[in-house]
Amino acid sequence: MPKIVLPTRALQVVNKAIELFHYNGFHLVGIDRLVKECEIPKATFYNYFHSKERLIEICLIVQKERLKEKVVSVVEYDRDVSAIDKLKKLYLLHTDLDGLYYLLFKAIFEIKLTQPKAYQTAVRYRTWLTNEIYSQLRALNPDVSFTDAKLFLYMIEGAVIQRLSSDEVDERVLEVFLKGWG
Repeated sequence: MPKIVLPTRALQVVNKAIELFHYNGFHLVGIDRLVKECEIPKATFYNYFHSKERLIEICLIVQKERLKEKVVSVVEYDRDVSAIDKLKKLYLLHTDLDGLYYLLFKAIFEIKLTQPKAYQTAVRYRTWLTNEIYSQLRALNPDVSFTDAKLFLYMIEGAVIQRLSSDEVDERVLEVFLKGWG
């Protein structure tokens, strides 16, 4: 996929939209609210993005790329860090409700039927992340299965749901899971 190049003003709109979608959801933020909060004419919005669906898709792509950079920095550049510690960092990075993953997580539930192209961006990220998790698990045990990587992703998403309902997560689940590998 070619990189998206946006003018500075359009990037400001994307950043504001990410913030609004993150805290209010995709359905509660309309174009009128976006143009008002971004202080741009509606015509400028449509010139940049053509539709709300395209804006959502761009927001998710931007968020996905930012998150991928963080994941790559954890798994590739932390050479002196064990695979278990890298998995813990990935877990914490993805379970932070104020973090980058939350918008992609939210998209899985909110836009599947209404914005299928944007939804696919979130699905592709989850697949990519599962592969990264699988690589880290394989560093611990070459006999690991891809199902184990999926289970780790489900633990992340379960922790996000737990945080949404109680703001507390029992991290012992992660410790027990990782103890079996280390």
